[in-house]
Amino acid sequence: MNAIQNVLGISLLVLLFLAPTLAGLARERRIDRELRAAGAEPVPVPRRPYIRSWARV
Repeated sequence: MNAIQNVLGISLLVLLFLAPTLAGLARERRIDRELRAAGAEPVPVPRRPYIRSWARV
């Protein structure tokens, strides 16, 4: 009986930690479906390099 309780306890903890991630993924997929249905294309944002980058010394 203890083994079953241990497995259920660990499963509950894993689910507790993964729930926000899974909810976020579901939300992102819903937004993507809505955008696709509306025919809207995502607008690419031009990236500007940071002027004082550590790579340019």
